[in-house]
Amino acid sequence: MSEKEQAKQIIDQLPEYKMTKILYLLKGIQIDDEIEDDLFCENLAERYLNDSDHEVISFEDAIKEAGLTIADLQN
Repeated sequence: MSEKEQAKQIIDQLPEYKMTKILYLLKGIQIDDEIEDDLFCENLAERYLNDSDHEVISFEDAIKEAGLTIADLQN
């Protein structure tokens, strides 16, 4: 049995009055994950902006590098 299945089984056996606490816990964990994702993205963007040694290419060149054309994007 997977850990997720075990958790579901435990939740199914809990009395209804304990569900509020479980929901607060689960929502808190979810918020922590979202905060970690946001911090990672902010850190990545900040490192990019502070790095003066990066190549800038035009949109058209980026499309060519991807093997596409402008017409491909319009479909």
